[in-house]
Parts: sequence; structure tokens; C-alpha cells
Amino acid sequence: MSVLASEWLKVRTVRSSYLMLGLSLVGILLGVAVAWAAVGMYDSATPAQQAHAAIADLEEVVLMVPQLCMGVLGVLTITSEYTTGLIRTSLAIVPRRWPVLAGKSAIVGLLGLVTGPMVVFGTYVAARWMLGDRFGGSYTTPFLDRLPTLITSSLTVAVFALLGLGLGATLRSTAGAITILVGLVYVIPIIVGNLPEPWSERLGSLMIGALPREITGDDLTHSVYGSLLSPVAAAMVLIAYAVLPLLVGAWLMRRKDA
Repeated sequence: MSVLASEWLKVRTVRSSYLMLGLSLVGILLGVAVAWAAVGMYDSATPAQQAHAAIADLEEVVLMVPQLCMGVLGVLTITSEYTTGLIRTSLAIVPRRWPVLAGKSAIVGLLGLVTGPMVVFGTYVAARWMLGDRFGGSYTTPFLDRLPTLITSSLTVAVFALLGLGLGATLRSTAGAITILVGLVYVIPIIVGNLPEPWSERLGSLMIGALPREITGDDLTHSVYGSLLSPVAAAMVLIAYAVLPLLVGAWLMRRKDA
């Protein structure tokens, strides 16, 4: 409990934490802006154009905002201590070392679990209210039918927070860890999507963006990702994204000097 209290104190007394949390919630405003623009375009279109109009799930479109922000928060939680040298004090007080990383994991994971649902459900509610039955009624699906996907999508924010923490503990470099996070969100999915089959489908199924719908068994026919994993396998891959970098980081913390 003392380690948890000290890690919580570190997180809540630096401005970067509030900045990342604030930027995460900007995802809701982004979703509202896109929905407002979509309503204007739909209402000004001809009936023939409206009949063929479609829109993506906006809560999934803006999800990369809290994912990246909370991932950066996870990185800064550990790399800032290496930069300032505070990590030596932390490890001197807790010589077993791994509880320090465990405490940080609990804090950033909890922040991710709070932030993710706020953005995902906030965007969904706003989009559903603004779009109504436009775009073929894509937002008129019963809420309970969408709930599993909304929950699993929300969990990816906490996964990114823990992934960032694990990468930061492994690399001890803010720039290096953030570069990998950005690659996972933007670059690698584009590269995988342009690979020849069957590799595009195989590797696409392992991307974080594909896992929420694979876990819930949703249709991914029109997705840029693959859909080869079973719900259990997809859940295990999602957990691995969070756990494996943390295990590597904990091992290196015990093996290397601060």
C-alpha cells in the first residue's frame, strides 16, 4: 500500500498526467465534431446519395486518441524517473524492485480503465443522439447489442497504458517507447493492410484494432483488419500486449542498474 500511495502521489503531482488525461477526453469532442459534420453532409445530400451513405462507428474512430495519450502517460510514468534520476531513490527504498513497477501498473491501468469508457461511451451516446436514423440507421442498433464491443474497445485504452509503461521500463527511453506506440496505432496497421494475402489477414488479426470485435465475435467483413482469431485467442493476445512488455521490463529492472 505504501508503494501504491507513493506511485499515485508521483502521477497526480506532475502536469503531464493532467495533460494526457485532458487530451484523452478531447476524443469525445472530436467525435461530436465528426458527427456534426456528417449530419450536415447527410441532410444536404440528395435522396439517392442518402440511400448509399455510410459512416464508421465514431467511437472506434476516436479511440486512437485516448489509446495514444494513455500510452504516452504510461511511458512517462517510468521514463521520467530515469531521466531525472529519481528511479535510484525509488529502487533504494524498494530494493526488490518489481513492486515499484507493479505499483505503477496498478495506477496507470486504473486510469486507463476510467478514461477508456468515458471516451468510448461518451462518443457513442453523443453520436447516437446526433445521427439518429441517418446513414441507414447504423446508430439505431439496440444498445445492449453494442455493449460488448463498447466494453472491449474501452479496455484497449488500459492495455495501451500498460503497454506504454512496459515499453518505457524496457527501453528506458521516452522517444523510443512513444515511437513504438505511434507505430502500433498508425504505421504498422497500414503496412499490414498492404501486405499480400494471406499475410494481410493473418497479421491483421493480431493488431490491437481487430481484437475487440474478434473477442465479441462481431462481423469484420468491411474492416481493414483480419478476423482469424477465436474470441478466446483474441482475448489472450490483448492480454499479452499489456503483460509481456511489463514482464520484460520487470526482468530488466532486476538485471540492470538504475
